[in-house]
Amino acid sequence: MADRVLKVNAFTTFDLLEGRVEGHGFTEEAFATLNVRTAREDPEDVTLELELDNVELDSVPAHADRVTLSAAEARELAAELEGAAKRIEATEEDDP
Repeated sequence: MADRVLKVNAFTTFDLLEGRVEGHGFTEEAFATLNVRTAREDPEDVTLELELDNVELDSVPAHADRVTLSAAEARELAAELEGAAKRIEATEEDDP
């Protein structure tokens, strides 16, 4: 990814995912970085960071999206992700 906004290193949660950006009249796909971050000392919140490879995008400029969650919101998101993963696994187990 050229012209990165997020710092990507060995500690980044996911550094090569399939991403998609959608807007009015366009949809583009690109590699993406997704990271979960907290402060090293006295963390107060959890930040989710998402950046799509701007080299592969024509419709949006280089940028990163961030969402800040409280501990309770992070747990709620984790529970939703766990539930979704279980539904996928259950479907896969049912397939012959």
